Amino acid sequence: METVSQYLVTLLVDKFDVDPDAVKPGSTLVELELDSLAVVELLVTVQERWGVELDDADAGDDLSIDQLARLVADQLPRGGGPVDAAADTGTAR
Repeated sequence: METVSQYLVTLLVDKFDVDPDAVKPGSTLVELELDSLAVVELLVTVQERWGVELDDADAGDDLSIDQLARLVADQLPRGGGPVDAAADTGTAR
């Protein structure tokens, strides 16, 4: 089963063109050079994929990948996965 952390790494690399070597659990969104529009797009994509609610207040500049993964995972039922397991990472351009 895909984990939230794995999904975030794939999403950041594929959709937001972040250098894979830069994506580490402690990397913040600002360190990954995501602007405010990209952060909003990231949150919307994650919410749609996992069926969770994320608040803009949750996504400050200092939010790390690990913290975002925990925000999502904490809202999932035990053993929960993506809303649509067949959905891709939203990489269509």
